[in-house]
Amino acid sequence: MASKHVGHAIGIDLGTKYSCVAVWDDKNGGAKIIHNEQGNRTTPSCVAFTDSHRLVGDAAKNQAPFNPKNTIFGNNALIYIDAKRLIGRKFSDSIIQADLNLWPFKVVAGVNDKPMISVEYKGEEKLLAAEEISSMILTKMKEIAEAFLESPVKNAVITVPAYFNDSQRKATQDAGAIAGLNVMKIINEPTAAALAYGLQKRGNCFEERNVFVFDLGGGTFDVSIVTIKDDVYEVKATAGDTHLGGEDFDNRMIDFFVKDFNKKNKVDISENPRSLRRLRTACERAKMNLSFVKETTIEVDSLFQGIDFCSLMTRSKFEELNKDLFVKCMDTVEKCLADAKVDKNSVHDVVLVGGSSRIPKLQNLLQEFFLGKDLCKSINPDEAIAYGAAVQAALLAENLSIAPDLVLLDVTPLSLGISLKGDIMCVLIPRNSMIPTKHEKLFGTFEDNQSMAKIAVYEGERTRASDNNLLGLFCLSDLNPSPRRHPIKVCFDLDENGVLKVYAEESKTGKKKEITIVNEKGRLTAQEIKRMIQEAEMYKDDDEKFKEKVEAKIALEEYVYKMSAFMEDAKVSSKIKSSQKKNIEAAIGEGRELLDGNQQNVETADFENCLHKLRSIFDPII
Repeated sequence: MASKHVGHAIGIDLGTKYSCVAVWDDKNGGAKIIHNEQGNRTTPSCVAFTDSHRLVGDAAKNQAPFNPKNTIFGNNALIYIDAKRLIGRKFSDSIIQADLNLWPFKVVAGVNDKPMISVEYKGEEKLLAAEEISSMILTKMKEIAEAFLESPVKNAVITVPAYFNDSQRKATQDAGAIAGLNVMKIINEPTAAALAYGLQKRGNCFEERNVFVFDLGGGTFDVSIVTIKDDVYEVKATAGDTHLGGEDFDNRMIDFFVKDFNKKNKVDISENPRSLRRLRTACERAKMNLSFVKETTIEVDSLFQGIDFCSLMTRSKFEELNKDLFVKCMDTVEKCLADAKVDKNSVHDVVLVGGSSRIPKLQNLLQEFFLGKDLCKSINPDEAIAYGAAVQAALLAENLSIAPDLVLLDVTPLSLGISLKGDIMCVLIPRNSMIPTKHEKLFGTFEDNQSMAKIAVYEGERTRASDNNLLGLFCLSDLNPSPRRHPIKVCFDLDENGVLKVYAEESKTGKKKEITIVNEKGRLTAQEIKRMIQEAEMYKDDDEKFKEKVEAKIALEEYVYKMSAFMEDAKVSSKIKSSQKKNIEAAIGEGRELLDGNQQNVETADFENCLHKLRSIFDPII
């Protein structure tokens, strides 16, 4: 077991559309979902930049329909946490290239082909890595937790899709570091959901139960089969797709309605970001409505060139548009069970997690697949992952009495191996192997008198090694001159946090070389992380200054309103001298001019000085 961490420890579900934060409540013996300042238990994973400040969460989402794509270089730019789909990838990645036209923001290639999000902030173009965008959401969740706990928070467990690769997981850790968090552990989303389900619904489970977790969120899809017995949670297998989620269902509707609008009005809105953003909002709402009703109306006033848009979307049409995506989901379900070698008849519970798991067609397909078994809808699909993350955080923290015997046995989502001659991938740790795990294998040199053996470590499922993800490379040099097939032992040691150590040893002489896989390729450097942490503090200072400016403006508005109300009261104004009236009316006019004028160049001190001047004139008279 890892060493205990001092201080509050929180669990964060860093979602594609919404994020959620929870903390273990030792008094009541359960995790508590923490609401944000607006009273909502989930917060939009959304960040917006303007020419003067930055918005995160609900405030950013509320202005989404008014931020077209081309305003990225104008007054403001909306960023959705599709950054989760960017994180840990290359710009040239086919997945990113396919999504470029779907995002409401501009993505460009940075250093080493790293995808960078282009925004305009304070009149200047700024390139942000996906980790920075994610860190802003994590900072928001951290602040929400600190407001609830009334004390600083440093420790966190963050969830990621089960099929995130090594690079994506480490990029998420970087995002946590930029947000000022000590990331105690990265945990798979369906595993966290299984923890939540087990503790809330299957406490004191003495008989072994196989729980199938179906997690379909806004941008990613994961499934896992977890065996629960007593306090042991063993993940048998996991499968998924980091590029399938609720957004893909939305996109199918958007494409359909763009063509429908074009057909009816002979105008093309596909190149108008503002129209597309407003249509996307309507489609998202329609998708949610279709989970409860058979048909719904999509209405957008003045969608394009003053033309109103109104159309009907039925549940059957929605299912037809997304038929292949639903089939893809069920193929993943079958794959997971096959990997776990678990028959569907042996599954006791099917747990639904993620907002898109509410889609009736998917629920019907799941129920049919599991031979009519009732689906578990008793845990909140939007909060279960954060709940489970908080449980894991409590297990790693000091002074919390959560079941000390609770054991979580997770698996590695991708196969790990080395490249052999001919670019063949030789797997040492197969996917879905329980971690921690250790595997070793004997290999032979392929040339006579070979002086060096190159060990290239990969993760992935492709037969050709170069088609997989290169994690690291090292050489075992100064080998004794020997005929080919001279034995070399290679060992893979994967710990409970997913950190991989690889070593190669010449069997006869004991000469050894090892490497800890840190996958620096494409990852942020220590200097970059330091710079981003400093910039995060800058954003925090700017946000605080903006808040102070708004509060100063509101105070002035209230005082001007108060003065005006007094002056409009005949009983009060009749007792004020005419010379004093002139001074007061002039002061009110000055205040209104400041409030109604261009705010761009107005500072907090200007509002405060004006308020002080008004009070110095008005208070003595009153």
